[in-house]
Amino acid sequence: MSHVTLWKRRLGAVPDEVWDDRDVETLVLAENDLTAVSERIGGLKRLRMLDLGHNALTSLPDAIGDLPSLTDFLYLHDNRLTHLPASIAKLTKLRYVNIGENAFTALPDAIAGLSGLVELRASHCPIAVVPEWIGGLARLRELHLRGNRLTSLPASVGLLRELRHLDLRGNPLTELPASIADLPKLEKLDLRWTPSFAPPPWLDHLAARGALVYL
Repeated sequence: MSHVTLWKRRLGAVPDEVWDDRDVETLVLAENDLTAVSERIGGLKRLRMLDLGHNALTSLPDAIGDLPSLTDFLYLHDNRLTHLPASIAKLTKLRYVNIGENAFTALPDAIAGLSGLVELRASHCPIAVVPEWIGGLARLRELHLRGNRLTSLPASVGLLRELRHLDLRGNPLTELPASIADLPKLEKLDLRWTPSFAPPPWLDHLAARGALVYL
């Protein structure tokens, strides 16, 4: 088992020896002023956790989808990403993704393929659209969308039967689908700092059954 941590080294580029270590399972490259990641990353077949946060990435290599062991965490937050490669949809066993603090205007479609996803964090982006496919992430327990540009969510969010925590703080919400009230395991719905949102009656139903609703 190999763990490589190069956090906050300000490297500018990933050293070649990182890609040569085919046994690496944990790779931390956060805060290194990275603007690109080599396609060689696809050779790290044992990689379980990858941290590329706090860099200056505008894109990711297609080879990032060729990591069959990437199951634990993928940190992409605080970069300059506007899209994700379609190949990421192949990471069907990945459980946690953080794409917050990027330039996405909609949730990237590649995420629709992450059928094993348990927690999705996409806070503080200019995201204005959550697509209908969100309802297909059947294992999702936490969905964090704080500080975006959302005015609503699709009705399909009501299909997330495992969802426990839905964070919508700081969005210009004007409405939400009533299907949220039927989420059987929802424990927390955070709607603070949404001044244009008029609370619908079904919020009382959630609160009555014990869910925490923050307004």
